[in-house]
Amino acid sequence: MNQRKDTYRAALQRVPDAVVPGPARVTRLHTRYVRVTIELDTGLPRDLVQWARSPVSRVMRAGAAALRPASSAP
Repeated sequence: MNQRKDTYRAALQRVPDAVVPGPARVTRLHTRYVRVTIELDTGLPRDLVQWARSPVSRVMRAGAAALRPASSAP
């Protein structure tokens, strides 16, 4: 039991090397009453493409399959 606790605590203390924050674009808006700082992650478009690639390709294939019989009919 103690070994399991020690392993768990060691895993919590470990810092992953693979997680390196990418460069961020910082945009600041200063007015008389409002100060806003917006950080844009430059890797976001790449992450969105990787996340959406599979569902979008499935929809495209389903749409092509649905339209194929309709377009081949006389």
